Amino acid sequence: MSINICRDNHDPFYRYKMPPIQAKVEGRGNGIKTALLNVSDVARALNRPTAYLVKYFGFELGTQTSISVDKDRYLVNGVHEPAKLQDVLDGFINKFVLCGSCKNPETEIIITKSSDLVRDCKACGKRTPMDLRHKLSSFILKNPPASIDTGSKKKKKAATASANVRGGGVSISDIAQGKQKEESSQNDEEDDDELARQINAAASTLEQIEVKDDEWAVDMSEEAIRKRAKELQVSSSTLSPELTKLDEFGEWMLKDDELPSDVELYKKASELEILNEPKLGCVLAQCLFTEDIVSEVSEHTAFLTKVLANEDFEKNFLGGIERFLGLDHKDLIPQLPKILVQLYNNDIVSEEVIINFGTKVSKKFVPKEVSKKVRRAAKPFITWLENAESDDDEE
Repeated sequence: MSINICRDNHDPFYRYKMPPIQAKVEGRGNGIKTALLNVSDVARALNRPTAYLVKYFGFELGTQTSISVDKDRYLVNGVHEPAKLQDVLDGFINKFVLCGSCKNPETEIIITKSSDLVRDCKACGKRTPMDLRHKLSSFILKNPPASIDTGSKKKKKAATASANVRGGGVSISDIAQGKQKEESSQNDEEDDDELARQINAAASTLEQIEVKDDEWAVDMSEEAIRKRAKELQVSSSTLSPELTKLDEFGEWMLKDDELPSDVELYKKASELEILNEPKLGCVLAQCLFTEDIVSEVSEHTAFLTKVLANEDFEKNFLGGIERFLGLDHKDLIPQLPKILVQLYNNDIVSEEVIINFGTKVSKKFVPKEVSKKVRRAAKPFITWLENAESDDDEE
């Protein structure tokens, strides 16, 4: 059975078809995962690399993904029903496949000289931009599709060109998709290179790759960094109402070059009814500060002490700091001890929460390797804090 690529189009004679996404839940407990059984067929019908679809599911569902191309095995952590995955896939199609002008799916992804992403429509000839604020855009810029590789070989026709298009003579542009001999990667850097080769190569085979969760972590432009409200753990399309409001709050904070005052921030949070939502701390940490975060912490002391009502808020706030440094401003990671000093001296975050943050690695807010780098930088202050506590006990 096939369905229309654009599900808003209910015409039974619509030419562009794809198979509906199929999924199967595997495992149980903390190791439960959802296997995407036919995502490679769906990707071929959409004329997009399979890795793009899988990573998009991960970004939108706020979870980790696993890609093993040689085994045609693609996993998303957690339990996700096929109907939910299909709804998420509609978002991918609207944002990264359909022409922004004629809504035709016969498009290719083009990267301009200014590092913008556009959909080049073969039907109407127009080029329409894609949203650079989405995390997948950063991933695409880092791993461009084969269609922009001028040195690539002759490409394999997409399944849509023959099997899924009614009328036979109309085709969606070619896709680079296939199989290469198995070759295991040795480290994270090799994994990254293998993924780039997989997407860029127009050969008949793909290499085994294990896509790491921090490959997409670094934004590719200043605009994307400034719009880190879009970098929340989950996106608005699959959020609960509370988290959707948090996303809205983060976008509102960054919509203008000048940050709203603390009073305006509090009023807006109250208006959106998110003052009782601990994840507000995570949003504030990502959107409230700039490169001058060390000096800016004390400027917002009164506001932060009022909003960070308990340990859950404080833990989310430090998680937001971890994302701010580990994903957006890696050059500021050495400044973490100074940031923690400001948070401690101004009674914004409690001593217990800071010590717990600096002594335990977590993948709740960032990939585990990123968490290690950030929290390792906190060690000098944690050591001082523990020694100071020990001296107090002796006295």
